[in-house]
Amino acid sequence: MKLETFTSVAPTTQAEQMLNDLADALDIPASRYDAAERSYKSVGSWLDRPGSRLANYETTIYPHGSFRLGTVIKPLNDEEDYDLDIVCEIQASKREYTQKQLKELLGLELKDYARSKHMEAPAEARRCWTLNYADGAQFHMDVLPALPDGARQKLLIEAMNRPSDLAELAMAITDRDHNTYELYSEDWPGSNPKGYSEWFRSRMKVVFDARRRAMALNERASVEEIPEHSVRTPLQAAIKILKRHRDMRFSEEPDIRPISIILTTLAAHAYNQEVSIGGALQGILERIDRFIEVRDEVCWIENPTDPRENFADKWEENPEKKDAFYDWLAMARADMDLAMRMTDADAFVDALAPRMGRSLVESAVVHQKRLESLLGKRGQAKNFVSNKIRKILDAPHRKPVVWRELASGTVSIDEMTVTRHGFRPYAVGNDSDPLPKRADLVFHAKTSVPFPYKVYWQIVNTGLDASRQRGLRGGFEEGIVQAGRLEKRESTLYTGSHSMECFIVKDGYCVARSGPFIVNIL
Repeated sequence: MKLETFTSVAPTTQAEQMLNDLADALDIPASRYDAAERSYKSVGSWLDRPGSRLANYETTIYPHGSFRLGTVIKPLNDEEDYDLDIVCEIQASKREYTQKQLKELLGLELKDYARSKHMEAPAEARRCWTLNYADGAQFHMDVLPALPDGARQKLLIEAMNRPSDLAELAMAITDRDHNTYELYSEDWPGSNPKGYSEWFRSRMKVVFDARRRAMALNERASVEEIPEHSVRTPLQAAIKILKRHRDMRFSEEPDIRPISIILTTLAAHAYNQEVSIGGALQGILERIDRFIEVRDEVCWIENPTDPRENFADKWEENPEKKDAFYDWLAMARADMDLAMRMTDADAFVDALAPRMGRSLVESAVVHQKRLESLLGKRGQAKNFVSNKIRKILDAPHRKPVVWRELASGTVSIDEMTVTRHGFRPYAVGNDSDPLPKRADLVFHAKTSVPFPYKVYWQIVNTGLDASRQRGLRGGFEEGIVQAGRLEKRESTLYTGSHSMECFIVKDGYCVARSGPFIVNIL
């Protein structure tokens, strides 16, 4: 799949400030970073104690994933934990241990550690052990056993005549699904979080170094005294915003959500040292899909530390994941393009609420709203929106309008005809009493726009019933105009409140839209 060429507008001054505030709102508090650091260092000290089963080996414990890259964001809600991914690299060899033996050895130590801290026992996952912290901490730690494997990986990559600069940082990891899991073997699964981190930082080095120096100068400190996690570059901020956008978009379809390593890798490739968050988002979204290769008709997103690994390997066996990525990208482009045009806080909130979360965006623009109030920019009075309508307008799968809006006419859905087996057809209005399932519907719209024009319908389903059956919809479907009649046929399939909206498009502009017509189904 290939999207149309995308070119965004430069963000307004107000939008740029609100994007900065939005990135701030996504940050986890410094106290969370400190608590996470204390937690994994505490595990490291336990493994280094004289009575440890690993006392004869040098062990190194360090974070990987979003904590290491500086792209961690708050969970979607207070009930969710965030992941703290930790590597426990043990200076042993594959001749001494099988994957299973090494993992079980670390597991015994972590069980003793948890017991000493009055924590519940660690849970075994496919590759790692999970330590669950108390509710107040709001995180869990995944501890991955590993051995150094740089020399072997470097030789394997050089045999391909590919650059191996970062390969010496590679490690071998455990995986109970691997075919040599219980065997003594040189063939272990590999990973390279240190190498990936080095590559990621190289993609933003110019801006990162400049900002760290500026912070040091401002605080009259040395550069080394400025913690790396306190320096936020536009690349890191843009990735945080895009990750939240992704999380919200697939909050009801998590099994097809694009994985973070794909978003992070493509964004880092597309980043061109832009110095503002708006500029970074604009550049990344414009260029991001250029770094997806097609090799022998297979989509390929290469691991920058290992040319043998394709981060998009699941797309081939599950094309729905590939479609989900491109669907998300189209929505991210449309949402950010709209948000960057805004000069008003309320309009900015409405543009991003469906895929960022209304409460998050509203909390982020408090400063801008206060400024607007001081400047006397009250804007137009907002119409009251019921909770039911708001839920539909903010549905994360409801696609943003893809046409520029130029109101020059009207369109309205006046009524809907309901036909049920054994009953005479009857008409109902907007947000009427709930209808039964397996009824046929015909929506009737009228417009003042003179023909020719195109008509589009947007169906937005909500609720668990539609979600479970992959029937949420939310896109635009072109209709047919027959003898001046605008009609759309549907049926009642899913319990919940759903909506239909009619759009009139002329010369590439949306010249009229009806607003949502609510259909309730038992």
